[in-house]
Amino acid sequence: LFLLSFQFNRCITSQLIKWFSNFREFYYIQMEKFARQSINDGVTGTEELSVSRDCELFRALNMHYNKANDFEVPDRFLEVAEITLREFFNAIVAGKDVDPSWKKAIYKVICKLDSEVPEVFKSPNCLQELLHE
Repeated sequence: LFLLSFQFNRCITSQLIKWFSNFREFYYIQMEKFARQSINDGVTGTEELSVSRDCELFRALNMHYNKANDFEVPDRFLEVAEITLREFFNAIVAGKDVDPSWKKAIYKVICKLDSEVPEVFKSPNCLQELLHE
């Protein structure tokens, strides 16, 4: 075993912000893509949209964020993903996507659903704890 220790400086913090921003961007791109695909496939209402562990949208997100399946994806993620997909679907069906800033309203809804960072990620021994679970 080795110990991983580093100081957060401006460069590292900036890089982390960039990575998390890219992750968020990928998430929303996938949501828009799948909402549009659903509309093209003839879906007419949000009650027809769901996100489960065996759906294509979940597989795309899991492959991007959790390639090695190191982490069990919490059920709450599925709930929030479904809400996000439905928000995109409703906005597109309503024609709101003609406005250049149409996604901002969706972002405001979804950010209110953020969960607290799990305690294990706050630990200085985070990497070791996650590898031993």
